[in-house]
Amino acid sequence: MEKANNSNHWNYNPTLRTFATRNRRDMTKAEACIWKYLLSGRRLMGYRFNRQRPIGNYIADFLCKELMLIIEVDGLTHQFEEVYRKDRAREQVLQEMGFTIIRFDDKEVLQDIANVERTLIHYIETHQSKP
Repeated sequence: MEKANNSNHWNYNPTLRTFATRNRRDMTKAEACIWKYLLSGRRLMGYRFNRQRPIGNYIADFLCKELMLIIEVDGLTHQFEEVYRKDRAREQVLQEMGFTIIRFDDKEVLQDIANVERTLIHYIETHQSKP
């Protein structure tokens, strides 16, 4: 897979559009929470995030193109060994495209959204392009 950039629409995969639309409609409670309180409407330091964005053969929970940042919110199934292995393989492909992936589990988002916000702000402050 090639490096993601504006000219290739960040490796957008239109064949996953229907599935991504369904995922947006059926967000988990934790995904809805992080979207509502942190990521929608440029709430997080003015950066725009897309939710359930097809990239290559995957759908990222949340994507900020400008930061090349993917945020994943993991439920209980991500603790199973096979799912964990698939997540790592997926991360490797996305990193090869140039993305950074930050993962939070459902419990963290639902019980400590302030820490999730601090983590994301710290990442942005240390990785955003300087004017």
